Amino acid sequence: MQFARLGNTGIEVSRLGMGTATFGGQSDAQACFAMLDACAARGVNFIDTADVYPLGSEPQDKGESERIVGQWLKGKGQGQRNRFIVATKGGGTMGPLSWERGNSRKHLLDAIDASLKRLGMDHVDLYQLHYDDAQTPLDETLAALDTIVRTGRARYVGVSNFQPWRLARAIGKCEAHDWARPVAVQPRYNLLFRQIERELVALCQEEGLAMLCYNPLAGGLLSAKHRFSTAPDAQSRFGLGTGALMYKDRYWHEREFLAVDAFAKVAAQAGTPPVRLAVAWVLAQQAVTSAVLGASRAEQLTEVLNATETPIAPDVMAQLNALSHEFRMGDSSR
Repeated sequence: MQFARLGNTGIEVSRLGMGTATFGGQSDAQACFAMLDACAARGVNFIDTADVYPLGSEPQDKGESERIVGQWLKGKGQGQRNRFIVATKGGGTMGPLSWERGNSRKHLLDAIDASLKRLGMDHVDLYQLHYDDAQTPLDETLAALDTIVRTGRARYVGVSNFQPWRLARAIGKCEAHDWARPVAVQPRYNLLFRQIERELVALCQEEGLAMLCYNPLAGGLLSAKHRFSTAPDAQSRFGLGTGALMYKDRYWHEREFLAVDAFAKVAAQAGTPPVRLAVAWVLAQQAVTSAVLGASRAEQLTEVLNATETPIAPDVMAQLNALSHEFRMGDSSR
């Protein structure tokens, strides 16, 4: 396993991380434990979760992913917690009340305490805003994150799904007020979604932010196993629960499937399994610190865990960049 510095901090994370959006939804606890075991055996030290996971879950099931991660870490025995960099996210909708969602001080302080209880920890290594919240003053949100760090509930803070201009503004406010500064950003990034290259990549390089990229396989579409003319598997990201609507809106379009067909041909010519090549492409891009993997069972991780050991020949890289170039533009809200 390869490792990279987490932004301008003094710690390193594995270049592949285990994402847990499927934990407790597509995958039961035993399947989740098997996936975490497989990652740990290959040297993965970064685990990413969120209070709203499993993705698309009903209100009573939110937080199950954190509980599973906590159970696995506890089961590893005394002292194993320090082997892993554990990140979670807050700000998502956790209940029906107006203050049970968003990035208000009340919600974030309640959310981190609830996450720590589910995880069975006294702190997380990285606490991230899951989404931007235009309804809450940015100063209130950033001051709450500073409180979370100063009270020891998190070692570092970061953001996910932020527009570059909002992230730049947040960094400036933190510097002006001497608040805990974001050290990482978690954007969606893959061959079918390259919009972050327009501005966010340059901002991360300029400010020394880690980029922890999720969806490197576009929800599994880059496995090249799906067909546009066929209904998605009911147990896949495109068919299971309320999250399926989001994933179909993101990727289930003829343009994307045409690109996947071209990608599959390049992978076949290169003699590299599509899932490994897709993740290797993400890791080869400027400013990417780690790719956050998603899976529903351990055997799906066999090939992608080899991505850090998969160099891409210049001609193959040129073909991949060409077939995915159009995805640098487009609707960044999808």
